[in-house]
Amino acid sequence: MAETLSKDILDIICCPMDKADLKYNKTKKTLTCTKCKFIYPIKEGIPVLLPPDLQDKEDVELSKKNGWKG
Repeated sequence: MAETLSKDILDIICCPMDKADLKYNKTKKTLTCTKCKFIYPIKEGIPVLLPPDLQDKEDVELSKKNGWKG
């Protein structure tokens, strides 16, 4: 069963670093900042909106490949 985030949640959450909108990828279970390109994972249906220095190393590396300058 695929986990999805409700539209209400997506309407109110934003990137904690620069307050930009987040783009939801249901397939990859991620949220990507439209401004800084950092990729936030969604684990067990919960967005992990921690700053990069508190994220898993693998998630930070994925964000760097996506264009995040960090």
